[in-house]
Amino acid sequence: MRKKMKSMVVMVLGFALTGSVLTGCGESRQPRQDTQQDIPMSISEETGEDSVEKKTKTEQTEATAPEEPEETVQSQEGYEDNFAVDSDAAKAFAQKVKEATAEKDLEALAELTAFPVYVGLPGVDVVETKEQFLELGPDAVFTDELMESVEMADIDNFQPSMAGFPISDGRIASINFGVVDGELAINGINY
Repeated sequence: MRKKMKSMVVMVLGFALTGSVLTGCGESRQPRQDTQQDIPMSISEETGEDSVEKKTKTEQTEATAPEEPEETVQSQEGYEDNFAVDSDAAKAFAQKVKEATAEKDLEALAELTAFPVYVGLPGVDVVETKEQFLELGPDAVFTDELMESVEMADIDNFQPSMAGFPISDGRIASINFGVVDGELAINGINY
């Protein structure tokens, strides 16, 4: 009886193995993908002859796909966050901030600022409006330490962070900017 059972088990396993080979079960192959797609046959109006055109999927995609811009640009909705800002855009904004600071142009700095804004001057903390910011005066905002730190800041190698981009030579005094409502704007001045 044991011999019959062994024979039966061997036969059942044999059938199972044969079935899996025939159906492809157990294989990890993926079905073959055709890299070319036929375009239906058309009849030439001039000659009346059948003609078949074949184009690869790449050729068809190139013919119908819109052109991608070569560089990252701000979408119409604006930047999603600081990590969506390319280095050229960050550098260009930082250069505007550096110029306004070097000229002690408080109006120009205010134009680059999103309000309310943190201003770390003694007794100030948060400035709610552009008008309040301008009332601080250039002598209060443009301290010697801030001017020197911004002037010496390396703006060629910005690395985005959740807080934005600091314009500083490594000191505490800095002007920070980042994405505010989809656009780059100053979001803090530290002393």
